[in-house]
Amino acid sequence: MKTLLALTAAAMLAGCGVETASTAATAASIKKQELEQGQKTLQRAQQKIDAAVGQMQQRAASSTEAEDAK
Repeated sequence: MKTLLALTAAAMLAGCGVETASTAATAASIKKQELEQGQKTLQRAQQKIDAAVGQMQQRAASSTEAEDAK
């Protein structure tokens, strides 16, 4: 009887360990996805900033050319 109780307790504890590991793996996967999304957002923002800077440089160059033509 004691052996059966010990085996049952061991099985329950092992099951808890598996659940904990599974939960940790799921949390890590979610964090990885969040990180990847953050990196994509950062890249898109950088592209928009670069485009805006390029437009400002073009406008400045056009303005300078117009001033020189006068």
